[in-house]
Amino acid sequence: MGKIKTFTLDISPLSQSPRKIWVYLPNSYTKTKKKYDVLYMFDGHNLFFDETATYGKCWGLKDYLDKMNLDLVVVGQDCNHEGNLRLAEYCPFPIKKKPKWVKEELDYYGDFTAEWFVKVLKKECEKRFRIYKSREHVGIAGSSMGGLMAAYCITKYNSIFSKAACVSSAIYFCQEDLFQCIQKHSFKDTRIYMDLGSEERKQKNDLAIALDGLLEMNHLFAEKRCETYPHLVVKGTHSESSWESIVPLFLSYLYPHLY
Repeated sequence: MGKIKTFTLDISPLSQSPRKIWVYLPNSYTKTKKKYDVLYMFDGHNLFFDETATYGKCWGLKDYLDKMNLDLVVVGQDCNHEGNLRLAEYCPFPIKKKPKWVKEELDYYGDFTAEWFVKVLKKECEKRFRIYKSREHVGIAGSSMGGLMAAYCITKYNSIFSKAACVSSAIYFCQEDLFQCIQKHSFKDTRIYMDLGSEERKQKNDLAIALDGLLEMNHLFAEKRCETYPHLVVKGTHSESSWESIVPLFLSYLYPHLY
């Protein structure tokens, strides 16, 4: 069985600092001296255990990695749990469209968060654990606002990350700016999984708009010669239980050499 290690890391000037970091180490980690591929993820508290997940259901990542005996290290960063600050920390551009349930105006700190992942979190994990530094072994992933951040990170920091899973991405918060960002940047060999659940929007028109955004993002990445896997998850919802079902898809696509 793999092990979950935790530690804290300063993320000031953002609040709730230091922030908890969750790290999955595969069963083979203590038995070898080799280095491991690594996947950095947002919302670490939702990844491994139901008891720590915000809504009582996690992604089941530990169970799946243990079952498949994958030699992959997964690093998850705890989000900000204060009010709607998670939305602000996970949005890299000014928020142009927000859900009706968000009443207050929100700032945007996603660019700071992405830089912190690269310059603080990644470097600290490379000191603590036997993981690769080189981009061909390093991925980034997240869901909802974390999916938006994964799309941003694979774009701005393509020299750092070679693969991304953008799950149920909330790109509508800043879609125009994100798409312009993709168009402005260059990409090396890159793999990107992206999806949307068919049950994530109650109205057909809203689903069509969301699906159009997903396809446009896929088109922009494909134009940059990225390998992409756009996926409509039939009966998929905006929930950890749904995201658990696509873990085998995106991990096998991003890390085929581990299977």
